[in-house]
Amino acid sequence: MLEDEYTLDYFRSQGFVRKVCKACGSAFWTRDPEQEFCGDSPCVTYDFIGNPVFKPHTVNEMREAFLSFFERHGHTRLERYPVAARWRDDIYLTIASIADFQPFVTSGVVPPPANPLTISQPCIRLNDLDSVGRSGRHLTLFEMMAHHAFNTPEKQIYWKDETVALCDEFIASIGGNPARVTYKEHPWYGGGNAGASVEVLTGGLEVATLVFMNLGRQKTNQPPVEVGGELYYPIRLRIVDTGYGLERFVWASTGSPTIYDAVFPDMVSRLMQSAHLENLLDNPEFAKIMGLSARFAGVMDISGTNLHKLRRKVAEAINVPVERLERIVTPIEKVYAIADHTRCLAYMLGDCIVPSNVREGYLARLVLRRTLRMMNDLSMDEELADLVEAQMEIVGKDNFEQDVDVVMEIVENEVERYSSTLERGARIVQKIARNYRAKSSRVPLQEVITLYDSHGIPPEMVKEVAAAEGAVVEIPDNFYSLIAQKHLESQKDSKVEDTLAPYRERAASLPPTKKLYYDLTTEVEFEAVVLDYFDGMVVLDQTLFYPEGGGQPSDTGTLVTPDNVVRVEEVRKLDDVILHRVTGGTLKRGERVKGMVDEERRFSLMRHHTATHVLLYAAKKVLGAHVHQAGAQKGSEVSRLDIQHYKHITPEELQKIEIEANRMVMADLPVIISVEERTKAERKYGFDLYQGGVPPGREIRIVRVGSDVQACAGTHVRSTGEIGLIRVIGVEHIQDGVERLVFSAGLAAVRAVQNMEKLLRASADVLSVQPENLPVTVARFFSEWKEQRKEIDRLRNRVVELERQNLEGEVVDGVRVVVRRIDATPKELVALATSVADEGGVALIASVDGGARVVATSGNQAVNAADLVREACGILGGKGGGKPNLAQGAGPDTSRLEEALRHGREMILEALHGE
Repeated sequence: MLEDEYTLDYFRSQGFVRKVCKACGSAFWTRDPEQEFCGDSPCVTYDFIGNPVFKPHTVNEMREAFLSFFERHGHTRLERYPVAARWRDDIYLTIASIADFQPFVTSGVVPPPANPLTISQPCIRLNDLDSVGRSGRHLTLFEMMAHHAFNTPEKQIYWKDETVALCDEFIASIGGNPARVTYKEHPWYGGGNAGASVEVLTGGLEVATLVFMNLGRQKTNQPPVEVGGELYYPIRLRIVDTGYGLERFVWASTGSPTIYDAVFPDMVSRLMQSAHLENLLDNPEFAKIMGLSARFAGVMDISGTNLHKLRRKVAEAINVPVERLERIVTPIEKVYAIADHTRCLAYMLGDCIVPSNVREGYLARLVLRRTLRMMNDLSMDEELADLVEAQMEIVGKDNFEQDVDVVMEIVENEVERYSSTLERGARIVQKIARNYRAKSSRVPLQEVITLYDSHGIPPEMVKEVAAAEGAVVEIPDNFYSLIAQKHLESQKDSKVEDTLAPYRERAASLPPTKKLYYDLTTEVEFEAVVLDYFDGMVVLDQTLFYPEGGGQPSDTGTLVTPDNVVRVEEVRKLDDVILHRVTGGTLKRGERVKGMVDEERRFSLMRHHTATHVLLYAAKKVLGAHVHQAGAQKGSEVSRLDIQHYKHITPEELQKIEIEANRMVMADLPVIISVEERTKAERKYGFDLYQGGVPPGREIRIVRVGSDVQACAGTHVRSTGEIGLIRVIGVEHIQDGVERLVFSAGLAAVRAVQNMEKLLRASADVLSVQPENLPVTVARFFSEWKEQRKEIDRLRNRVVELERQNLEGEVVDGVRVVVRRIDATPKELVALATSVADEGGVALIASVDGGARVVATSGNQAVNAADLVREACGILGGKGGGKPNLAQGAGPDTSRLEEALRHGREMILEALHGE
């Protein structure tokens, strides 16, 4: 990037000089003309440990210092966004403060919520998960303090000089010395944008990054700039995107050995005591070791095998064996990681993420189970739920949407699941390990990843169980980072076929279709002009037919001309053009048509769509704030709503949801539909707006049903009273963390109730009782049936015993041989045959019940029962098999049963005679 991008008036006026680092070759700006290194790792080591560069601040004090500073300088303070990035369809977690404003603000589609603004945004990054606790500086969750300005040609807020000046001034305001600050040039690019950037360095630590985003990949008529080997072009917006690491500022203000000691002092002390390591808290040798480790880690990449290099450097510096060092530091590193992870979980669960096997739920479970594993390793006395609650209290419970009691219940459920996984996992790993041991090969990493992804089996357990089975497994030190990386971003399914692809080019040449279905919601007839007809698709200038979208099927109906009547089978939206697939005839361009929407279907779909909103709100009210739509499909008779929930919905909860939904119906609440500017809608209603996905555009259609507010493009009734009855037909467990409510609304719900009543009466008629007496009668019949089953089993056992006593056979070379037909149940056949084998004999017994059933047992090594059954069943036209001592089979040709038994007897005699 061009040098003049960094040649700022502010640098010149403040006596900065531009230097080139002797170690890495990067350019940097400093007030010290003698400075030779850029001040960043690995070029220099940390010199703030034991020598703070700012006045001491707690986390809360530093955050407030930053936000109030920028408020005094004309910035509007924003409340933090959730860590679940529900306004994005490309990422699951909020990874930076600028992510709050992507893609619509940064692309200029909508204005920012304030300009300029300041925010302290909790961010979650799991890319370096395995380094947390080890490096002294890595965190899964960190707060990015930021100030942003969005400059347009019409309105300039501020740019580079003012941004750097504000940085200097803020550092001075918290007791820092701007003369010790270095600004290192570091061109930034990502997500299709780029710009100049400077890293803010002091005490050997990068504490902030100032990005000046003004370039994009889309080609313009302006000269390009090469960044990272790619050409970028100037864009309309010039965005100041800063990120100040809250925790790093606190760390540098305390000079503690690690960032964890600075950020989590009380939690670290609590965990050390729980792990019975409290003796190390005031140990100067321990503080020295951890400080050295953090210093060395600051100048190293400690991922993968590099961790062992770090261990060696620290061990050499304090003159102890590496093995002893690891015994000292490994438990402490786990304590640090648990302190970090529990805060991360507090934000994840407090912001209503539900642990599951998909999306952000997968990432929450990943962090949670890693925490449990480390707690188990340290034999901690604490419960994970209590630690997460403590972190929520430290942050402030009012900062979270989810109730703390629900969070604790979620954690307790996950702990139980994890225990079940460990019990089940041992057997799975044993089987796999034996398979690879038999092949004399190592268990591959991909197999370990699959075991974790599919079964939740931790890699440490795989290694332990496999070793006990004599199999070799090598787990990389960055295993959890690899797993997290696979699941951080939304995966676009490239295999989904674009069924509208053949029509895109032609549709692009047509004007937008006027959408009458939004303005005339109760109308079912309209007139229009045919703009185009091709491949059975009709495009009109306007339409009442709703196109498929948002889980709502399209309308159906007819189009009528003076000469023709065609059936509208399906309606699809292609950008702003609506395609009607018709059958039964053709239409011509310019023809006037009369459209008639199938009225009963249309209004039933409207009822079901509004009922979906009502039911979601009811579920959230009954089950908790974490309930979020995971999918929906509306129908004219039956609809379904998939919701995120951490356990199976009970019958009692289902009843409460249904009652709450019908209360909203009886209240006849108005359904208010409006189109609002996206940013204002998000600030007003929050990000629960996006239940069915994130719609594009500057403006979004808002549907308010009582207290439920959603961005929705579907058709709805005018008030909840028009829905009619809402009947929840059932609940299904779709996948871990997702429950499906199956329901009907309006007349469809009445029909569902009537159908259930019909089944109830039919069942009552079978038992000749009134429906209200059915439960008592069924319970009595079931009890009697169980008693009769017991009696039948007793009598069968008696019959088997009598048959066993009367079994006739022959003795061949001292071995009892029984070959005969006995018509009994399969269970009785096995019992009879086994009684012979238990005495060292051989039995081949068959029965006939529709087809022939054959059982063979052998208590003599000379006779193989499986061979007997295979041969006999072959004669009967069937097949069978089993073990040498017990085998079973069947065949349809009962006419050859005597022949099959005779052949079997001959085989037994030959085997016993040794022929």
